[in-house]
Amino acid sequence: MGWSTRELAELAGTSLRSVRHYHDVGLLPEPDRRSNGYKQYGVAHLVRLLRIKRLADLGFSLPQIAELGAADEHPAEALRALDEDLAAQVERLQQLRAELADILEHEVPTDLPADLAVASGAKLSDRDRNLVAVMGRTLGEQGRRAYADLLRDDDTDAALSEEFDDLPADADDATRDRLAARFADVVLARAVADPRITTFGSDAPGGLTKYLRTLGRAMEDLYNPAQLDVLRRMTTKFRARWDPEALAARPDVGKHPST
Repeated sequence: MGWSTRELAELAGTSLRSVRHYHDVGLLPEPDRRSNGYKQYGVAHLVRLLRIKRLADLGFSLPQIAELGAADEHPAEALRALDEDLAAQVERLQQLRAELADILEHEVPTDLPADLAVASGAKLSDRDRNLVAVMGRTLGEQGRRAYADLLRDDDTDAALSEEFDDLPADADDATRDRLAARFADVVLARAVADPRITTFGSDAPGGLTKYLRTLGRAMEDLYNPAQLDVLRRMTTKFRARWDPEALAARPDVGKHPST
């Protein structure tokens, strides 16, 4: 006299639905039936069911359990692979907890990467926050660190930032050029203090070309034509003056000019 399906499930500490599912996917062989048509499970079924449940509890998927078959009672190689996968998951969970701790401690927005959000604090406009979100998705590890430091140490004159934010799309040429020159001075001083900012995108996961294309599309969406023109002019002016060796010999360049 064997066990019924319900009795087998209770012995194994699982559900009727699970036992039936294991039959459907071929993990648990169908038992013989009694004369009345009811299934009759034996010890071999219970042992197999306990093994399936144990492997599933350890983290194996049902397809993985099926690949192991019924013969290997100690799948060392598969267990080691699972252990490596679990270790990676634990590391990721620890990283997530660290990010959550930063978010809770600094009350930063959840739509930004934690490291960049903490670095920027509450200083950013909505538009700049959106740009930070894009940068967080495109920069490589080294670039993110440099960008976080840039955000943390940002001391751009508030009046200059406000004038740029309020710049109308039809701003005249003289206004654009004046703003571009002032921003070029600021960027030049920052680059002397931290040359890493001149290499943004060099370690981007998708490559420099993809980084520049993504950033360009984001900026076209976030800034009006006059603002984009100011940024282009600023870049041109900065590149014309960027000579690390020559600038290093001029201590006055490392300081932000009066704006």
